[in-house]
Amino acid sequence: MSEFDNLTAAPPPPPGAPSAEERQWALFAHLSALVGGILTSGWAGSIGCFIGPLIIWLVKKDTMSFVGDQAKEALNFNITVAIVFLALFLLALLTLGIGLIVAIPLWIIIGIAWLVLTIIAAMKANGGEAYRYPFALRLIK
Repeated sequence: MSEFDNLTAAPPPPPGAPSAEERQWALFAHLSALVGGILTSGWAGSIGCFIGPLIIWLVKKDTMSFVGDQAKEALNFNITVAIVFLALFLLALLTLGIGLIVAIPLWIIIGIAWLVLTIIAAMKANGGEAYRYPFALRLIK
């Protein structure tokens, strides 16, 4: 072991901090919503956004507590957004299209907010910080 090995080696994480693998899986939990939204764009876009976080939560919740927490947070947020999108769609449908005056601008605003908040959450989770989405219903406990 040379004297330079200690300079290039990453320091161990502090006690209680998530490991690099946990941070990476938490990042995937948040970004999987983006991938799901892109892959299932159109009528199933909102549904596709919570499939990834759901799978990661179901697989990792018992083995990695940080990942389980962040996947559950991403899942709750994406379910909340899907409910809002569905409610706006029903508003437009039940008002025979007149509700689109309200629905279309709100879909755009909520879509941009969803994108920004998902990216922020992914960056925070990758840094080892537990992120809490604002305005998310805590449906999955």
